[in-house]
This record gives sequence, structure tokens and C-alpha cells, in this order.
Amino acid sequence: MPHDVAATRAERISGLVRVALTGVVWGTIPLVLRASDGDPWVKVFYRVLFAALVIGIWMLATGRWRELTTMDRQKRRQLAGQGLLLTANWLLFLTALDLTEVATAELLGYTGPVFVAALTPALIGERFDRRIVLPLALALSGIVVILAQHGLALGSGRQALGAALAAGSALTYAALLLRSKKILRGVSTGALMLGQYIVAAVVLLPVVIYSYANGGGPTSTGSYAALATLGIVHTALAGFVFFGGLRHIRADHAGILMYAEPVSAVIFAALFLGEPLTPATVIGGVMVVLGGVLVARMEPAPSIEAPAPIDGAEVS
Repeated sequence: MPHDVAATRAERISGLVRVALTGVVWGTIPLVLRASDGDPWVKVFYRVLFAALVIGIWMLATGRWRELTTMDRQKRRQLAGQGLLLTANWLLFLTALDLTEVATAELLGYTGPVFVAALTPALIGERFDRRIVLPLALALSGIVVILAQHGLALGSGRQALGAALAAGSALTYAALLLRSKKILRGVSTGALMLGQYIVAAVVLLPVVIYSYANGGGPTSTGSYAALATLGIVHTALAGFVFFGGLRHIRADHAGILMYAEPVSAVIFAALFLGEPLTPATVIGGVMVVLGGVLVARMEPAPSIEAPAPIDGAEVS
């Protein structure tokens, strides 16, 4: 596939804003999850199901569904692989939360951008950007400051297993982000999301049936409304914003900006759930924001910037 010219400065700024904004929106996910009951897997299933329905209806209404019918076998395999990776990522992280301390799971899970930076040259052929070392260190250190106050524990075999699974979730996160960046060079945003969400829903369906059989499904209309919001707003709509931004910036830069998600989640929890906002949380949050600002102030470097998508592939 031929390389196109690097994204213009305006496109890059737009991409940075979109990715950071998505991180803030995703920071409200805990608020939505608190408004629904049911097993975690049921919530994940409805998240991808509602998202797939919205995206599918949109593609039918706009005629973009034809892309799916003309897609070659390699691209279909790529989308199926994304759906499996997405399911594995959630499985690893949710299981880690059950086995070890929340702070431990969150900290190791959010090492994903480190893996993104390390694997970018190998997986998508972009040169390592040495400029991200400082902002990445700042953002990751900020997360450590925020979470360490809640205690990190690896005292038992169960907790050690949970930590290992959380680290695995970070690796699958990195693989998802990097593969998405590569796939978006030849596939529209709608096709990418619809393909991976359908696969994830199919994989999760047997577990959901088991959950319902054992009383693990949502029990109120409000719960289903919250899950519909999770799928439509936080997954379908926010997904279009995120992937539209990812097209124009490097994957490792996007990974740093996504630290906006845990920081905004802490702030929203303090504002709407009454959870304490400690000095450590404020200091850590400032460090994360500073890391993002440093990334945003970087000038585009044509020799290392990611190529733009091929003609006709973009859906902003």
C-alpha cells in the first residue's frame, strides 16, 4: 500500500482533540455502569450489541454497507481478529479486578501506552518517536501517584495471578490500538467498529445466556436504558470520534492522550458519586495533563508521522 503524505498540522490538532475528548467521555463510563445492575459480561454484551445496531442502521441508511460486501477475505479476518482481541481485553481486565486489588489492576492495565510506544516500530512500521519518552513518563507516573494511595498488593498467588492478567489486558490494549491504526489505512471507521462489535457480541452470547439462566441479567428498565447509553453514546458515537482522530496522529501519541480517561473518571466520581478528591489525585492528574500538553505541542515530523488513510477509507 503506497504511503500518502503526512497529516497536515490542522488534521493533527483535530486528531489530538478528538482522542483526548473521547478519553474524557469514556471517563463517565463508571457513572453509567453504576446506574445498571447485572453481571459484567452482560453489560459488555449490551454495550457492543447496542453499538453494532446503531452503526449497522447508519451504514444501511447511508449506503456504506456495500463496503462490507466488497471487502476481501484478509480485511474480514482482520476485523474478526479485532473482535476477538476486544473480547480478550475485557475478559482479562474484568477477571483481574476480581482477583486482585482495584488499584493494582488499574495501574497495570494502564501500562498499555507503554507497550504501544515499544511495539509501534515492529507492528505498524513507524519509527520510534523519542520525543514521547518524557510525556509518557509523566502520564504514567501521574497514574501511579493517583492509584498508589489506594494500596498495591501482590501478597498472594490469587493477587499475583490477577496482576498477570491485568498486564495481559495492557498488552491486548496495545495490540488493539496498533492493529486499529493499521486497519484504518484501508477500512472505514464504521466497518471496523461494526465488524469487531458483531464478533464480540457473538463470542459473548453463550456467557450472557448462562448469566441470564442464573439471575445475572439486568433487573430494571433503568438498567437497560443505562446500557443503551453505554452502547450508543460511549461506544458507537465516541468510537467514531476516537477512530476519526486516530487516523491523523500516531498510535503512541494517542495512547498518552488516553490517560485522560482514568483522570476524568476520578474527577467525575468526586463530582457525582461523592468519592474523595485527595491531594495525591490532584497532583497525579496535573502530571497526566502535562504529559498530554507536551504531546499536543509537538510539531509534526514527516519522517515518523503515520501515513493518512487510503482514498475513500475515512469516515469522520
